Amino acid sequence: EENGADAIELNFSCPNMAEGGLGSDIGQVPELVERFTAAARRGTKIPILAKLTPNVDKMSPAAEAALKGGADGIAAINTIKSIIGVNPHTYVSAPSVHGMSAVGGYSGNAVKPIALRFIAEMGHNPKLKDMHISAMGGVENWSDALEFIMLGAGSIQVTTAVMQYGYRIIDDLKSGLNLYLAEKGLDNIGQIRGAG
Repeated sequence: EENGADAIELNFSCPNMAEGGLGSDIGQVPELVERFTAAARRGTKIPILAKLTPNVDKMSPAAEAALKGGADGIAAINTIKSIIGVNPHTYVSAPSVHGMSAVGGYSGNAVKPIALRFIAEMGHNPKLKDMHISAMGGVENWSDALEFIMLGAGSIQVTTAVMQYGYRIIDDLKSGLNLYLAEKGLDNIGQIRGAG
């Protein structure tokens, strides 16, 4: 906050932690999400987003706990715990660094159906109706972003697609959404938020 951040995202979802009790292990326990969110809330006045793990059956319990702890919004979904392959010569799973590996996080377009399910769950949860949802998980073009917005997202985050296609994807997202709004005769994207 003192260095000019506009918001804080609490990562309760990182699958790449080597020790137990960190990252997505926290995000799977609503009581811990609430406790750590409340601790962050006591330390700042700027908005807090709780970034939740998809490595659960339902995301609403953790989202509701974040709300109780003082979060202003939810960021979802983070990557999915995965092993992306096994080297047939070394027998070590990928990615491998000096012959060592660990379970990691999988992202990109393949996780979009899972992300849409969780955003729909939270977007239709009456206990979360006033909470901001920042959606991510497989967004590659404007129509992907639109699907998340129609299920209740108030903002979109993009990482994997930027790494694959470069920052121009952001301009494409904005121009595509603007064209869609013009075709539908809508003034702003908020008019279709949650319509799906």
